[in-house]
Amino acid sequence: MDDVRVWLVERTYSDRDLLTLVYATPDGERYLRKERAGRLGGETTAAIDVDGERLSPVSDGDDRERYAAEATRMKRKCDPNDTV
Repeated sequence: MDDVRVWLVERTYSDRDLLTLVYATPDGERYLRKERAGRLGGETTAAIDVDGERLSPVSDGDDRERYAAEATRMKRKCDPNDTV
């Protein structure tokens, strides 16, 4: 499958120092969840390109709407490689 551009829609930290990033398509239909150790830091960009097969469908309608709104906002506000 071809690469798909997804935009950062959610960033959360756990009490176990785990950073969770959620990237979604602008329509909010599909998403990718990435986890990494918060202490490792690293750059978080406004968007990433991923193989479409790695994306999961968003089953909850409220999440789909929220992801679509946030992805659209990020797309308007940031260049894909902007650090956020």
